[in-house]
Amino acid sequence: MADKKADQYYTRPPKLGKWEGFRIFLWNPETSQFLGRTGSSWGKILLFYLIFYAVLVGFFAAMLAVFYQTLDDTTPKWQGDKSLIGSNPGLGFRPMPPDSNVESTLIWYKTGEPKNVQYWVEELDKFLEPYQKQTISENVQNCDNRDKPDEGKFCDFKISNDIAPCTKDWGYGFGNKEGGGPCIFLKLNKIFGWVPDYYTNATAPRDMPKHLRDHIVKEEQQGKHHVVWVDCAGENPADVENIGPIYYHPQRGFKAKYFPFTNVKGYVSPLVAVHFEKPARGVLINIECKAWARNIHHDRVDRRGSVHFELMVD
Repeated sequence: MADKKADQYYTRPPKLGKWEGFRIFLWNPETSQFLGRTGSSWGKILLFYLIFYAVLVGFFAAMLAVFYQTLDDTTPKWQGDKSLIGSNPGLGFRPMPPDSNVESTLIWYKTGEPKNVQYWVEELDKFLEPYQKQTISENVQNCDNRDKPDEGKFCDFKISNDIAPCTKDWGYGFGNKEGGGPCIFLKLNKIFGWVPDYYTNATAPRDMPKHLRDHIVKEEQQGKHHVVWVDCAGENPADVENIGPIYYHPQRGFKAKYFPFTNVKGYVSPLVAVHFEKPARGVLINIECKAWARNIHHDRVDRRGSVHFELMVD
């Protein structure tokens, strides 16, 4: 009798075909199992994961709430040397080359090809668009006779027609077929709370170009030397020879009234339009522009306090 029960216990289950086995896996009517689990088993495992993920979501939500309590929407937590960008601003230039040459800094165009010139003009139109909108900002303030704006305000920066040919009507100099060169716009990178330490004749360093030092002397006599000065030059002797005359609009630097940057809504960085009046045609010219203040340090390798680009006009 015992042997008969053993034979019944160890009887192999019937061999099922693929489709029949899959059908039994989906629903087994003998055991009331769906996908290999009974209803109570599915209920327990679903309850477990529901509680598990609810706890995870709650934990991360609590951590984010604590994290955001330490942040300010307008003021960065880490500033100056403690921040990732540090306290030494660099320069940026516009217009930039096409995205297809993302690593290139070459500004190259042919004055006799309107389509080629059009790209550079349109890029500057896009870049300067915020400077037209800032005039309607409620935080903008006219600072013509002031050194600084009121708290929570910023001084307006206007692109006026008196900086021709660096205006849209003149094609920013790119469309000049009479031997003229383009206008390249420079801006100082924004660093929250950074205030320039301005040069005077007595503090000008030895490596500062003589023509810039002479310019500071004249401006200091009139009390107008509180400026982050800008100077552009060819990087090599051949570049110096080919670069031609250089003019700066509306003036040769960034005035004190635009500092410090405090993230006021609507603020736009001041600009310097550098007009390369008669660069040599058909020659690649390496150009380096530097920003000059006592707390701006220059490093050509890391591009600290300066910017490099190439110019070629055909």
